[in-house]
Amino acid sequence: MLDVRRLQLLREVQVRGTLAAVAAAMHLSPSAVSQQLALLEREAGHPLLQKAGRRVQLTPQAEILVEHTAAILDRIELAESDLQASLDEATGTVRIAIFQSAALSLMLPMLRALRERHPRVRVTLTQREPETALLETFARAFDLVVAEQYPGHTAPRHADLDRVVLVHDEIRLAVPTRRKDLHALADTADLPWVVEQQGAASRHFAEQACRQAGFEPDLRFETADLQAHVALIRSGNAVALVPDLFWQGRTPPVRTIDLPGHPQRTVFTAVRPSSADRPAVVAVRAALDAAVADYVGRAARRR
Repeated sequence: MLDVRRLQLLREVQVRGTLAAVAAAMHLSPSAVSQQLALLEREAGHPLLQKAGRRVQLTPQAEILVEHTAAILDRIELAESDLQASLDEATGTVRIAIFQSAALSLMLPMLRALRERHPRVRVTLTQREPETALLETFARAFDLVVAEQYPGHTAPRHADLDRVVLVHDEIRLAVPTRRKDLHALADTADLPWVVEQQGAASRHFAEQACRQAGFEPDLRFETADLQAHVALIRSGNAVALVPDLFWQGRTPPVRTIDLPGHPQRTVFTAVRPSSADRPAVVAVRAALDAAVADYVGRAARRR
């Protein structure tokens, strides 16, 4: 009989590529992972892994097992969802991965809505960048991810994740309030910029927008903390592109300038299809919808 936990480790190898990465994700030592996979090889009666440089590759026999493992894990998750659906109210823990600006804007109203409507649902929140969080949700480290996609920068697609759009969020140029002389992106050509880290979709979008405006931005400050972005802008030390959602429907403490074409990022949730109907997951998605509606209402009143 093949051990499901060992099969799950084999699937993790396919997803992550190295035993060290699997060990870190599963909170095990690399030697423990190796031992469990060696036991699985003996159970299967065939070699399952082969060296490929610093990484390991699955043998054809291992690929067959992983395909069945995904189906087995889906059936287990569906069984858990059906069991939860048989109860009178949503219960259980939902593990959420979320990026910073969405956490700042949506976390508190989401928790408030859950407390009022589904008090037995427990959520854990971990800040993750969307590219990482989508992979981790596919790998079952999280139950739901709140992610973003910028124009011209498509977020990674995992066919086994169910995506639902939360909001389309306009992106604007944010400059110091006292800089009344700035009216367009091209006016910032000689000014320092603050951006997120290399590889972030927001940074790629900002660089492309500046290049389309005819200049290479002076990327003087780099931080993933958008509150630090605002502090640098308010103090006159930088400019940046900031999505509306970050302001949480309140008046920004900086000047915001519309960009040509009014570009928007898309904020969405993604879950595994096998857990999409789980009552606690449905409740969290509904609470996020309520949080977005609250933000939209406040933004409309501000305008």
